[in-house]
Amino acid sequence: MSLKDKIIISKLPEHVAIIMDGNGRWAKRRGSERIFGHQQGIKAVRNVVEASGELGIKYLTLFAFSKENWCRPKAEIDALMDLMASTIKAESETLIKNNIRLLITGDLDCMSSAITSELQKVTEATKNNTGLTLVIALSYSSRWEIAEAAAKICKDFNAGKLKEINEEVFARYLVTAGIPDPALLVRTSGEFRISNFLLWQIAYAELYFTEKLWPDFSKEDFYEAIISYQKRERRFGKTGEQCK
Repeated sequence: MSLKDKIIISKLPEHVAIIMDGNGRWAKRRGSERIFGHQQGIKAVRNVVEASGELGIKYLTLFAFSKENWCRPKAEIDALMDLMASTIKAESETLIKNNIRLLITGDLDCMSSAITSELQKVTEATKNNTGLTLVIALSYSSRWEIAEAAAKICKDFNAGKLKEINEEVFARYLVTAGIPDPALLVRTSGEFRISNFLLWQIAYAELYFTEKLWPDFSKEDFYEAIISYQKRERRFGKTGEQCK
């Protein structure tokens, strides 16, 4: 029996975010170059996208490339960018066929025009899809996002466009504006850190860490994370008695 059968559909997290980690280590353990791990990681992406769509999860955010990742060796970055461009192009038909809407968050000014052009084509082609919303975080860092939001808020406040600044106002200036905060954050590869990912948005997210390296992350692993989430009591500052 699949773990999927143990999931309570009425208690699904509306939004799941995943830090996809471990591609390089997966490849090294097999005596291969790091890019081989990234290539194999695409299979895991398909697994979680399919699983999310089948379950009825509304939002799935995948941390694909951080702003800090630009510090990696140029050869690896170039190979990663080529892989991203080819993958996005190859998967566009599948996204449309499966009613998946694609959104991109991050500092796209750092990306090549070839990749941003391909991204724009797919996001435009899927913008009216009503199933799963797949959010890809590219050239993203939470500190960058928060600093950018603060700068824009200051500019608009000084221009008289804002009368007050509160949490709701601040959230509207983030790159994730209009997207509900993640209820569940998953990180693979056995690392216990957030790595500058959605720091504002995961204030009350349930955290789930697994030893599995990303290329080995299967649908069953994803279901296990969902089941773990459903066993927890989410209190948001209240007492357990209040929640009941």
